[in-house]
Amino acid sequence: MAQGSPRFVRRAVAFAALAIVSLSLSTACAPQASRGGAGTARPEMDEAALGVGLDREDINYLVAENLKSLEASKLWTGSIATASSPPTFAIWPIENRTTQHLEDQLVTILSSIETTLVNSGSVRVVARNEQENLIDEIQRQGGSMYDPRTAQRAGRQLGAKYFVTGRITGVDEKLSGVRRLQYSLFLQVLEVETAQVRWQNEVTRSKQLKR
Repeated sequence: MAQGSPRFVRRAVAFAALAIVSLSLSTACAPQASRGGAGTARPEMDEAALGVGLDREDINYLVAENLKSLEASKLWTGSIATASSPPTFAIWPIENRTTQHLEDQLVTILSSIETTLVNSGSVRVVARNEQENLIDEIQRQGGSMYDPRTAQRAGRQLGAKYFVTGRITGVDEKLSGVRRLQYSLFLQVLEVETAQVRWQNEVTRSKQLKR
């Protein structure tokens, strides 16, 4: 087989080199995805704050600290843990009193509370779909799901002895290029029959952004 001319070989080599450089540049400019968190090579990724928004790490802290207080309370140690059969809890929506849209975060908070209570083994928890159906009905009737009297009636309909409710608030401050946002998750447990507050607690988490 005849070998190609030197000019043809040089052109082929130059074209190949140009293709490699172009591929390298396009790869460098393309979005780079990575995976982090527990069980990966970058477990610290989930710990970093990308802004002052309420993220999963904040939610885990706010819920865990609140429920740690609940499990140490007289209600839990004196009534729930010693009950002859596990009492039933209903988890009512958490009211958003911040200026932000926190729909996804509120769902995560409710799911985290539900999971912790279920896994405690000390209580029964009304299925979320039953509660959501009742909430939809209340809203169709023009009722406020954050009214304690509404929650009390709903608790009776759901067969619950206690219900968990609460609110999340935020204080937003700015000074000299620094923005600080303090989130507070307030939770309380009310006894359905008497409407008495049997436990309540508030935990705060601060986020700061420097420009």
